[in-house]
Amino acid sequence: MRDAEFFRRWMAAAATAVEREADRLTELDSPIGDADHGSNLLRGFTAVRAALEAEPTDAAPGAVLQLAGRTLISTVGGASGPLYGTLLRRTGKALGESPEVSDEELRAALSEGVGAVAQLGGAASGDKTMLDALLPGVAALATSYRAAGVAAENGALATVPMRARKGRASYLGERSVGHQDPGATSSALLLGALADVAEQAGAR
Repeated sequence: MRDAEFFRRWMAAAATAVEREADRLTELDSPIGDADHGSNLLRGFTAVRAALEAEPTDAAPGAVLQLAGRTLISTVGGASGPLYGTLLRRTGKALGESPEVSDEELRAALSEGVGAVAQLGGAASGDKTMLDALLPGVAALATSYRAAGVAAENGALATVPMRARKGRASYLGERSVGHQDPGATSSALLLGALADVAEQAGAR
């Protein structure tokens, strides 16, 4: 079972990963976006870390993710804030007010969160978006947390030959081919951070 502390550690690990990879995310965003993905997410997850440090330690897992989602929406510009904020808020809402949640409950809640992202962005698998990492990553949670991280990373790498059909990159048409999607890359960081924290907690 996963308590609120597990989810705070996940968000902190995600913030650390974004801090480490911010320059790379911006570099990936430069040819097919606005060259601000890394800086935007860095600002957002830095704010998430601060917000969670100020949050009471007895908050439920769902409350942790909803706070993180609200913070991202209020601090991150462009599409990333609403999309990541929706992912975490909907996942947190699906978890409800339970003080502990099972791995199966987390997987089901994340699936709801990913579905909300797809609805908000109007995107699907193969459109060269964050969904190309999130969909296989969350599906692989049925196997293990590490499998989810690996599947998300492979999903991000698989966006390189795709032509973007949604978002800023879609305006480039064929010129979007040959570039790794920054949103899929940051989504892989998020699930990779989840895998790291789960392994530290002794999960498979």
